Amino acid sequence: MTISTETAIAYQRFGYGVNPNQTLVESNHKTWLINQLKPIFPDSSIWSLAKAYEYQAQYRKMRMEERKGNQSEAQMQQSDKFKKKFYQQSKLASYYSAQFAIETENGLQARLLDFFSNHFSVTASGNVMRALAPLLEIEAIAPNLTGKFSDLLLAVESHPAMLVYLNNEQSVGPDSQLAKKRKNKGLNENLAREILELHTLGVDGGYNQQDVIELAKAITGWSVANPIREDTIGFIYRQRTHQPGKRKVLGKTYSQKGMEQGKAILQDLAVHPATAKFVCTKLVRHFISDQPNQQIVQTMQAAWKKTDGDIKAVITAMIEHPESWREDRQKFKTPREFLISSYRLSDIQYKGKQQRAFMNSLEMMGQKPFSAGSPAGFKDERNAWDGPDALLNRIDWANAYAKQVKKDPLELAKAAFGESLSANTYTFLKRAESRQQALAMLLMSPEFQFS
Repeated sequence: MTISTETAIAYQRFGYGVNPNQTLVESNHKTWLINQLKPIFPDSSIWSLAKAYEYQAQYRKMRMEERKGNQSEAQMQQSDKFKKKFYQQSKLASYYSAQFAIETENGLQARLLDFFSNHFSVTASGNVMRALAPLLEIEAIAPNLTGKFSDLLLAVESHPAMLVYLNNEQSVGPDSQLAKKRKNKGLNENLAREILELHTLGVDGGYNQQDVIELAKAITGWSVANPIREDTIGFIYRQRTHQPGKRKVLGKTYSQKGMEQGKAILQDLAVHPATAKFVCTKLVRHFISDQPNQQIVQTMQAAWKKTDGDIKAVITAMIEHPESWREDRQKFKTPREFLISSYRLSDIQYKGKQQRAFMNSLEMMGQKPFSAGSPAGFKDERNAWDGPDALLNRIDWANAYAKQVKKDPLELAKAAFGESLSANTYTFLKRAESRQQALAMLLMSPEFQFS
């Protein structure tokens, strides 16, 4: 059976494409997509805060022994083995969402996880962040994927990965108990600035530098436990570093005490109209087009306002909007989307050599997980990924990958695109000199590169 254009859109635009070995949903596509709007609860055995702390404690101990220079050869070998194991474990954790996307039947779920992981971007620079970065996605984002944006926002901003990445655990209120004893400690504005500029209101959201300072003061005390000195792990609130007094953000005064003050501000930011506009625009840019259709954006904003930022309701509004289902493909795939959809279409198992090959390929194409190098995350627009060198990398990869795929390219093309497969692409595939060439051409076709 030839799949309809609407079926192809449902899989390509809102997911990572068809996997021919999975049951194809050929009708009621909007209902099928909306039913995917559920949180994800990753298996804690993948990676956990407890494991990250354990590895870090052992790593510090080994580093201290190395500096002393009194390690035996056997201890040095054990130390090297441990470092490799830690690196591999944290690397596997950082690719969790990619594996989920390749294997799942719920492509929209996987796309949303990727979107918010990039929206709340952290970079795994150094051993501490290498251990913590994947946990932001696994522990804070995935379980809050389709609930209230306020819950997701609080989970992210209070997670050790974000606190360490943006140095909030070093932030000390100028009039706090600790500041009176240690004059060299001061306020750090990094997290507050990114909350306002990148996570909520957006750069044009109407805030100013004084709002940044006030929010930074409100979230002083939001820190990370030191397991060597404290009988806990993860987030900890430190009253002695919190800046006392009222705060004024966006014209509103907050009189709450301690941690509740920061939470109250985040709650208001989560339902602010500027936040709704900023996040909804990014969502439409991610799924539909680099030039977001304002009709879709405004419908999603209305859903945000009506439900106080219920993510499921907002995404439902996007799915139900007729402009989201236009037949013209407007969205160029990022390297991550290209590789994941290629693996899904060919149904090559993501394990062993293929897992390592995927990781190396994604790194080569410039989108290694947690390596954006900026809180702004990876670019989500075509001009960031379709330069001459980038396209040559895709062509080379497609040619090499095609050698491993044994399935008939024409059958794969029909399975993925059905009646939306253009006559030109079909003709090129038919005239290809070999199965390998045909498959590489399919992977580089407009139908596959755009959604």
